Amino acid sequence: MVSEPEILDELRRLRARVPQLTGALTAGVDGLVLAHDTPGVEPEVVAALTAAALGVAVRMADTTGQGDFRELLVRGVYGYVATYAAGESAVLTLLAQDRVNVGRLHLEGRRAGARIGELVDAWEAKAREAKAAAPPVRAPAKTPAKAPVRTPAKPPIVRTRSARGSATTNARTTTES
Repeated sequence: MVSEPEILDELRRLRARVPQLTGALTAGVDGLVLAHDTPGVEPEVVAALTAAALGVAVRMADTTGQGDFRELLVRGVYGYVATYAAGESAVLTLLAQDRVNVGRLHLEGRRAGARIGELVDAWEAKAREAKAAAPPVRAPAKTPAKAPVRTPAKPPIVRTRSARGSATTNARTTTES
């Protein structure tokens, strides 16, 4: 996808501008991590949960007539999780301490989301153009199917009867005393 160092640089600049941030992550709307700066937190788990929360938030905004998704804020006892739209196919998720200035968090998060969205959308546009300009990949011609090879049938097994007297039995014999 887009060059990870470019997004990672933006995440680090964002964390420098808002010192109360404890983590920053960019993910696709499908939950795949694009870049992260999240010490002590598993980025794959956060990205997957972000995708799930995003699905609910998009549905909520649509159902209530509030338009396209822009941001989602979750406040916990120890701080905030804020998710911002980042272009058409990515989101920016920020983790912040409880003492963060929420107005500053929103201001910087929205700006960073817009910049990251531009990076991701530009990369995707280039990828689409490259795919459209590439000559079509032709599938190899199919070879005609060969007739199945038949093996000769096994000759039937002929069973013959043997004389009755030659059969052995496992019968117990008892003697009278």
